[in-house]
Amino acid sequence: AKRLLRRTLAQLRDPIDRGIPIVGLEPSCVSVFRDEMRNLMPQDPLANRMREQTFLFSEFLTEHAKGVALPRLQRRAVVHGHCHHKSLFGMSDEEKVLERLGVEAQVLDTGCCGMAGSFGFEAGEKYEVSVKVAEQRLYPAVRSTDDETLLVADGFSCREQIRQGTNRQPLHVAEVAHAA
Repeated sequence: AKRLLRRTLAQLRDPIDRGIPIVGLEPSCVSVFRDEMRNLMPQDPLANRMREQTFLFSEFLTEHAKGVALPRLQRRAVVHGHCHHKSLFGMSDEEKVLERLGVEAQVLDTGCCGMAGSFGFEAGEKYEVSVKVAEQRLYPAVRSTDDETLLVADGFSCREQIRQGTNRQPLHVAEVAHAA
């Protein structure tokens, strides 16, 4: 992990040194640079600068593009939060961005989607556990929404779990912004 992080830091040295924000879409990837890298390389000044310059898409819009007018999309949405997203960053930036887009959003209390990265892709018992977790809260919440309501989930594994288990197409908040 340290070797891969050092290679990433070397590739991004110039933008980091120049103070350019790094915007990530996948919560688990952003958590690597904001949380795990700090634990693995606490004394590395380049790693610390990268951590400070790395943002989720929604955070970047909320913190660095406050005055930018976003297009409007008058829709309703339910939002499922990725586990890393909820535990490390919270969901308020997604709510703020969706509100700025004109989307009436409700963050669901759905817990974990059950996919847990590649866990739910593995055949046999792991897949079955993954589906059981999703059936506890996520799938029923998704199934209770009408087809006009947008489903928003920023985590890749969460979107895949929703697609596989409900035949609904969840969107990343960036895709909702693009649609607007």
